[in-house]
Parts: sequence; C-alpha cells; structure tokens
Amino acid sequence: MRKRVSAAILAGMLIVSAGGCGKGAVSSGNVVDNSDASESSLNVVAEDTETSVGQEKNADSKNSSIAGLNDTAGTGEDVDTQNAGVTALSLMQQVNTGDEQIIDDNYRTWYEVFVYSFFDSDGDGIGDLKGMIEKLDYLQELGINAVWMSPVFASPNVDNGYDISDYTAIMKEFGTMEDWDAFRDGAHARGIAIIMDLVLNHSSDRHIWFQESRKSRNNSYSDYYIWKDPKADGSEPNNWGSSFCGSAWEYDEERGQYYLHFYSRKQPDLNWENETVRKEIYDLMKFWMDKGADGWRMDVIASISKDQSFPDYPKTDGRKYYTGKYHSNGPRLHEFIHEMNREVLSKYDCMTVGEAPGSTPEVARLFTDPEREELNMIFTFEHMNIDRIPGSVNRKWALKPFDLRELKRVMTEWQNKLYNKGWNALYFENHDQPRVISRWGNDTTYREECAKAYATVLHGMQGTPYVYQGEEIGMTNVQFPLEEYEDIEVRNAYQDLVVKNKTISEDDFRKAVWNKSRDNARVPMQWDDSENAGFTTGKPWFRLSDRYQEINVKKALEKNDSVFYYYKDLICLRHEEELLTEGDYQLLLPEDEKIFAYLRTSDKEQWIVVANLSEDTVSTEGLAKYVSDKEDIKIANYKDRTGIKADLRPYEAFMMRIR
Repeated sequence: MRKRVSAAILAGMLIVSAGGCGKGAVSSGNVVDNSDASESSLNVVAEDTETSVGQEKNADSKNSSIAGLNDTAGTGEDVDTQNAGVTALSLMQQVNTGDEQIIDDNYRTWYEVFVYSFFDSDGDGIGDLKGMIEKLDYLQELGINAVWMSPVFASPNVDNGYDISDYTAIMKEFGTMEDWDAFRDGAHARGIAIIMDLVLNHSSDRHIWFQESRKSRNNSYSDYYIWKDPKADGSEPNNWGSSFCGSAWEYDEERGQYYLHFYSRKQPDLNWENETVRKEIYDLMKFWMDKGADGWRMDVIASISKDQSFPDYPKTDGRKYYTGKYHSNGPRLHEFIHEMNREVLSKYDCMTVGEAPGSTPEVARLFTDPEREELNMIFTFEHMNIDRIPGSVNRKWALKPFDLRELKRVMTEWQNKLYNKGWNALYFENHDQPRVISRWGNDTTYREECAKAYATVLHGMQGTPYVYQGEEIGMTNVQFPLEEYEDIEVRNAYQDLVVKNKTISEDDFRKAVWNKSRDNARVPMQWDDSENAGFTTGKPWFRLSDRYQEINVKKALEKNDSVFYYYKDLICLRHEEELLTEGDYQLLLPEDEKIFAYLRTSDKEQWIVVANLSEDTVSTEGLAKYVSDKEDIKIANYKDRTGIKADLRPYEAFMMRIR
C-alpha cells in the first residue's frame, strides 16, 4: 500500500510541511520528549514525507494560522517559505530516488468530511467544496494527510448523496467541477490525498440508467439493474428485506416487475452480473482518477454480488422480511473486486477501503491480502455491533449494555488475524456511527478525558486511523424530538417498528435513536460559539447541537491541552514511530471490565497502551509485571502520569515505552 508522487509535487509538499511533528515541538504537553528515542525527527521525515504540518509553530502563530483559513488554496502564505525551502531541499536530497518519491500510506491518517455539514461558504445552509477549501489549513494543522469526502456527485439527496444520479457531475449544492479542481489543487499542495466516496452497489432511481431500464425488458439498459417477476400471487420474488426496513423489492408499474433495493426504494441495486455495468463503473472510476483522485472509499462493496438463485431466508420468527447472509459476500464478490483491481486500481497509485458489513477477519483477509490484489483495507462492523441485541426484530435499535470485554475481544481478534496478512481500518466514528463518547463513555463530566482515552486506544493499534469531523474536538450525540430527525433510516424504522408492527415502544425507540442514530454524526460542524456555530451565515440544513457554544473548534484551539491538540499529538506519534505501524499486538487483562490495555512490540522496543474506560478510579495491580526502569511516557491525557504503578483516574489513558 504505497503512494507515488512526482518529485515536483513532493517538493511542494515538503515546503508546506517542513516543520514536521518532531519531539519537543508538540503543543499540548501530552507528548514527552525522550532523549533515547529510537530515531531523530529528521530521519523520520526523510523516510515518511507525509508528516503533519506546522507542529513547530509557536502558540500565537499556531492559533492564528488556523483561525484565518482564508489563504488561497495551495499558496502557503502563512508559511515561512525561506526556512522551509532550505529544509525541503535537504530532505529532498535525502529521499530523492529519481523522478519519483515513495510515500508509505501506512503512516497516513484519514479524516472524513461529511460535506453537507462541514462548512458552508455561500450562506445557503449546506456545506460545500469552497467551504472545504477554506478549511484545508485546519486539516493540515491537525496533521491529516488524506481526506475522505462523502459523495459529492449529483444526487436528489434521498440518502444524503448516497443515491447518485450522475457519477461524473458535481452536486449543485456543493459547487462546480471547477470547485472540485480547486480543492484538489489545494489539498495536494498541502500533501493531503483525496479519497472519493464511491457508491457502487446502487444508484439513484433518477439515474439515466434506471430511467431507461424501467422502460422495457429488452432495451440496452434493461439488465443494468436486478428485475424479477412477481410470484403467482403478485407478491415479492423473495423475503429479502431492506436495511431501511420493509421489503427489498419495489414493484414498478411501467415495467411490470420488481426491482431490488437493499436500501431505499429510491436506490435500486446495480446488476454486477452484467459485464457492461462493470465497464461503466470502471470508466467512471478512471474519470475521477485521471482528474486527480487518490483513492476510494467504496460504499457497501460487499453487497455487489448476489446469490443468483435469490433464495428465501429461513423464517426464524414472525417477520415478513429478513436481512442477513444473502445481503453481503456473494459468490462472485472477490472475482468482481479482483477484476476492478486489474482494470482500474492497478493502473493508478491509489488507496482503497471497502465498506464490508457482515465480514469476519477471515473474509477481510480475502479483501486485503496484498497477494490477492483486491483492496488495501475494509471497514469491519463487528466491534460497532457489540451494543445491539443480535437477531432482534428491532435490529440496531435493540440495545444492550456496553461490555468492554467484548469490545476488547473483537478488536483484538481483528488485530491478530490481520497481522502480516492484511490491514486494519481503525475507527469508532463516521457518518454512519454516533459519537463514541456519548455511546460508550461519558460526554459530560469527563467529556475531554473520555474522548482522549478512546482516541488513545484506537491510535495505538496497527492499521490506518480514521478521524471523523468533530471527533477531534469531542463532539457529542444530540437528543432531538423524533420529528426533527432527517435520516431516512430513522423515519422508516419509526413507521415500521413503532407505528406499524409495534415491536418497540416509542420511548425505547427514542432512546435508541439518541444513542445510535446516524444523525448524531451529521449535525453541522461546530467551528465557534457564534450564531449557527460558524457553520453558515444562513439557515443550517439540519439543527445544530445544543452544545455548540461549549464545544467548538475556536475553544479547542485556545486551550493547549484540548482534545484537538491531543489528536494532533497522536497523529504525530503515528507519523514518527514505526512501532505503531509495524509492531505486533498483545491484549492484556482480557477479563477486566474497566481497563483496555495492550502491548505493541517490535525488535527494537516495546510499548504499553493503557486506558481506563470507566468513571471509577481503578488499580493497575494487574499490570505490575510490566513495570520497568524505562517507563518513558509517549503521550498521556493526565499530564502528571509518570509510570505504571499509580491508580488510573477516570478515563485516564497513556502510551508508554517500557523496553
């Protein structure tokens, strides 16, 4: 998993990032400078040319460079180019291997932008591409070097852009193709890769392919989608259910058949069995990569292959429709992805991550083993399902208490089973997942400590970390009246489960929505404490969190030990420390209900990562055997932590070198 860039581009990247994230240059006091560190920061920067930007700025320039954010994309006007240029030249001499330089993508940290809610540049209440350009310096300061942007393609927005009507056009609310080009240039000038969100399982029903497909059974688009005749009684072809509740089949009067839709009826599933469909998809991928896209996040990629016998699910309870094994990992899935790799991905230097619900670590290895030539990594969902009752008719809305032991078991299994055989995608939050500190932690009394603790656990593991917008400032879930939620998933589930089938009470459903709704992550980004949280000068497309005056970027940048600077320091560590990328993993205290602790070990050194994920003070007696005369704190969310022996305070976390 490597990324090649031209020497000229790399030179520009080094000019804006020459400060690096070297030890002794941290802003928050969370990272400790150790004289016996294994490598100098210069050597690390020379080896990994994507180290974060601006770490050595003083406190005043640090805050001012971010607060303005009005610099023309890619100009670097706030950077000391005289000194940076000298550093860049020396670095180029060290890493130059010819016309191209190699950047190891394993050291990247990805940042997901949900464009709708990130920053609105024109006052229409909707985030846009120009807004993303304005915030590039902010992402650079955080140390981000890959931006995954939610779909920006033309869409009627039934499902927030995941219903695409034209894959080669920009959604008008987001701007123009020229705006995308400007964002590309600005991101690349800062050493930030652009990851597009590609929806390949389905399109919008307004896409020209579907509009033509529904017209007849024998035109050139007729089998671009999955059509089936009704049963003799006129009912659906089988009992497959939509992930948004109800049947996965919708009857079309014009064509006189049912079409398949795993999600909204406005999102018909594409027929990957059709070679022409696959070629269309590969061509549109080439279109964007030729324009400068650096990779892909592939939406529900595990669902593109369907069992062509379309069998019924066994009726295990009183439900009419079911979701499960037939919705993912179909018989030709890996054949299709390998073909995609051969026809497109192998022809470009790119990064890929697939969304693969229902995948086990064994399945993940099929996706991610480099020898199989498929994808770089996949998103697992197993750890995100530990707080739901399996098999419940109420699906994700059927909650059970958080169990840290189960979280440790699942994440450890993925760490160990993919080690040297694949690559992990590390995340707790994204546009489909609620805020972790509200879901599994404490978002009031210990909000900042809790946010830092979960971040420590995640960023200490092997894999690629994903930071979702607002996660880096400790944003929380919201608790709105049910009628104010925008998400089609919530609206459909309410009608199906509460109103129609009455399998869950309205009160229990409301509590579940407050805990698990996707809208928790989709409220507008909180930039400051002004009206509309600095997100827009107009009326926001969606209600703001009631806590934006308390939790926002402006306040985070003004506080040296904020969640923001802790994330920045974590990202720096991952850029600097080979152990975090290459070392092996060993879980400690698997049955402890409050402590998440593990070892990371390489030939050169050993670290221990410890987090108390509870509101109690707990003893570290179980870790006594790891006490060492080389207890070098690498990062800690309580500044006075010096060793292992002392009790852990509520949500206390640290990384420590012990060998």
